[in-house]
Amino acid sequence: MRPLAGLSRTNLLTEFSAGVTLIAIAIPLNIGYAQIAGLPPTAGLYALVVPTIIFALVVSSRQVVASPDAATAALVASSLGGLAIVDQSNYVAMAFAQAVLSGGFFVLAAVFKLGALANLLSHPILVGFIGGLALGILTSQVAKMLGVHTGSGGEFVEKLTGLVSRIGTADLPSIAISAVSVAVLLLGRRWAPAVPWALLVMVGATVVVATTHADEHGVSVLGAVPAGLPTFTVPDLTLTQWSALVPSALALTLVTMAEGVLVSRSYAEKRGYPVDADRDLMAFGLANLASGVQGSFAVGASTSRTAAMDQSGSRTQLPALVLAVGTVLLLLFGTSLLAEIPSPAIGAIVGVAVLPLLGIGDLRELWRLDRAEFGVAAVCFLVTLLVGPLAGIFVSFILALANFIRPATNPPIDFFTAGRQQPSGDIEMIDPGLLVVQMRSPLFFANSTEFQRRVRDAVADERRPVRYLVIDMDGIHTVDVTAAQQFGRLRAWLTEQQVSLAFSRVDPAAVRRLRRLGLLQPDDTLYPDDRAAAKQITGAAEPELYEKLVLSRSGRRLT
Repeated sequence: MRPLAGLSRTNLLTEFSAGVTLIAIAIPLNIGYAQIAGLPPTAGLYALVVPTIIFALVVSSRQVVASPDAATAALVASSLGGLAIVDQSNYVAMAFAQAVLSGGFFVLAAVFKLGALANLLSHPILVGFIGGLALGILTSQVAKMLGVHTGSGGEFVEKLTGLVSRIGTADLPSIAISAVSVAVLLLGRRWAPAVPWALLVMVGATVVVATTHADEHGVSVLGAVPAGLPTFTVPDLTLTQWSALVPSALALTLVTMAEGVLVSRSYAEKRGYPVDADRDLMAFGLANLASGVQGSFAVGASTSRTAAMDQSGSRTQLPALVLAVGTVLLLLFGTSLLAEIPSPAIGAIVGVAVLPLLGIGDLRELWRLDRAEFGVAAVCFLVTLLVGPLAGIFVSFILALANFIRPATNPPIDFFTAGRQQPSGDIEMIDPGLLVVQMRSPLFFANSTEFQRRVRDAVADERRPVRYLVIDMDGIHTVDVTAAQQFGRLRAWLTEQQVSLAFSRVDPAAVRRLRRLGLLQPDDTLYPDDRAAAKQITGAAEPELYEKLVLSRSGRRLT
C-alpha cells in the first residue's frame, strides 16, 4: 500500500478542502484535550505536526485521523495525577514518557502481528469504558463553563463534589459565554454540519473577551502560548519513574488499539478498500514515539474527526498533511491569537464533542437486545467512572476473558436419535439404541468434564438402552491432552455400559494427532457423516428408507 493511496487529480480539491475543515476542527479540540490532560496548549498542537505526518504516511487506512482525543486525555490525567508528586515539569515529562512507552508497545504488537488482540474488547466493553471516561470529562468541562474552580481532584466523585460545593462561586460572564457557545455548537451541528462551528465559536468568543476585557471580570483565558515548532527532547526521568508508567502506557495502548483497529476496519468495509491491522499498529507506534520525543502526549484514533472527514468526502490521508502544515503556520505566526481564548468556550467545545461518547443510545440498544451485555457495559462504565480508568481497563479485560471462557466451558451439545419423518411431522423411532452427539466447540481442559458429564447423562436418560454412540467431530476442531485424558475415562465408562463407540466427520488431517492422544483407537469406526452412520448402524439399507431417515431430538431436524 503506497502512501496517500486513493489520491488522484479528480479528488485533489475535495481532499484539500477536507484538510481545511480538519484544521478548523482539530486545533480547538486539541487545545481542550491538552487542558484535560493537565498539559500546556502546545502539547495538543505539537501532536498535529510530526506525529500526524508520520501516521498519515505509514497507516494502511485511508481515512483514520490520529490525534489525542477525549479518552486518551482523560487516561493521561487520571493515571499521572498520583504519580507526578514533585512539580508540574515532572508531570509534563511523565506524559511525554508515557507516549514513548505506548509507542514502543504498539511497535512490538505490530512486529509480533498482534492486531487480532484488538478484538478482545467487545462493543459493550468499549461503550462502558469510553462512556465512563466521557462523563468524567464532561463534569470537569461543566466546571470550566461555569467558571468554577474545583481544585486538583482527578476522580469523578472528587470533581463532582468540588463542583457542587463551589457552585455558588459561578461566574455570570463565563456562564453567558458557555451558554451561547453550546447553543451555537448544537444548533449549528444540526442545521449546517459542514460548517466548522467549533472554530467559529472559538474565534467569536475570543473577539468578545478581547473587546470587552471580560478576563478582567472573572473569565479565565488560555494565556500566552509559546511560538515556534516542536523540538526533539527525551523525557528526563529516572528508571523508577519510567517503570511506574508502564501499566498506564499499556492501558493506553490497549484502548487505542481496540478503538483504532475497529474504526479502521469499519471505514475500510464501508468504503471498499483493504487495510492491514498490523501496519496500522506500526503507524500508531511510530506516531506515539514521535509525539513523546517532541513534546506531546499519547495519540489514538479520533472517531469524531474520522467521521467528519468521511462526511466531507475525504478518502485519503491528504487532509492530515494539510492539518500538519496549517498547524505549523499557526505555531510560527499565530500563537498570539490564542492568548485571549476564553476557557468557558473551550469547555463548551470539548463538552459538546464528548457528548456522543457517553453512549446513551448504545446503552439503550444493549438493554433492548441483551440485558447481560448491557450489564457488562454498565459495570465497565461504573468502574471507570468511580474507581478510575486503569481499574476500568482491568475490569474490562476480566469481563472480556470471562465472556470468552463462559461459552467455551459450557458449549452447545446436541443429542440426536434415528427415526422416520412421518407425514404428520412426528418422528417414528427406528432404533433408540443409536445416539449421536454433536458439540460445536473445541474439546479442551475447560469443557472436557462438562462434555463427559452430559454424554453420560444423555446415555443414562434414554428411554431404552443406548447401544451405539456416534460422536460428530465436525465442530471439535482441536483437542488438548487434558481433554483426551478425560475422554479416556468416558470411553472406559461406555465400555462398562456395553455401548459401542464410533465417530463421524473426523478431519483426516487430525486423525494422527487424535490417535497419538488416545482419543481414537485403531479399530474405531469413522463415518463420513451422521446419516451414513445412522444408515449403517440401523440397517436402513434401502434407498427409499434412507431418504426418510432423519436424525432428530424433540422433533428438530439435523441439517
